[in-house]
Amino acid sequence: MTALSIELVPCLKDNYAYLIHDAEAGLTAVVDPSEPEPVKAALERHGWRATHILNTHHHFDHTGGNLPLKEIYSAKVVGPEKDRERIPGIDEGVSEAKPWQFGSRSVPVLEIPAHTRAHIAFVFDDAVFTGDTLFAMGCGRLFEGTPAMMWTSLSKLMALPDATKVYCGHEYTQSNGRFALTLEPGNEALTARMREVDAARAMDAPTIPTTIGLEKATNPFLRTGSAEIRKSLGLIHADDVDVFAETRKRKDNF
Repeated sequence: MTALSIELVPCLKDNYAYLIHDAEAGLTAVVDPSEPEPVKAALERHGWRATHILNTHHHFDHTGGNLPLKEIYSAKVVGPEKDRERIPGIDEGVSEAKPWQFGSRSVPVLEIPAHTRAHIAFVFDDAVFTGDTLFAMGCGRLFEGTPAMMWTSLSKLMALPDATKVYCGHEYTQSNGRFALTLEPGNEALTARMREVDAARAMDAPTIPTTIGLEKATNPFLRTGSAEIRKSLGLIHADDVDVFAETRKRKDNF
């Protein structure tokens, strides 16, 4: 099975859509297109046609390009089965019990709600598309779920192999890292990572993809067991959900 080609497509102010191309099958999926024009330009650059549009959740900055791109390319729209009514142009609903088929690949789907009630992630080989649940050094706001729900969702992602590449929905890494340093300034991996992030952003270069292993080492929302974070929060003996909830509360006010 040939390797997939994955391309980041910057959209809006700080969104990322993605192109996933299977040359062997002649298929190209577009993940979370917020607007059609940058996606269309990227497809034309490669001489690809969009055969599928994948949505991790219903928010307009992830689905705004669905209908225009579907009209241009007759692409099939794939999204969370449990949120069909909020996915524009949806043709196929998927879930953990109903993975998706992309050419010869079976693509596992993870149900990772809390940012929205039916948020999903798509797992392609050694890559996961996490939408707005897991960011580089961050996580999504809890618009339609609870801290316990989000902790369960993040734990599913943490169970993936450390080498798994993470493609998320936004370029929030620099601000997320600055917040992380307020809780865990003694984390040498975090400090080193922020030097790399600052250098990349100074050149307007993306900080995505990250990896599950790097997130486990530097993302405060995945590091509820860190003694330094627990001390910073004043929650040394609290359970993981309470530590996560306080971390999310502080980030909301950062």
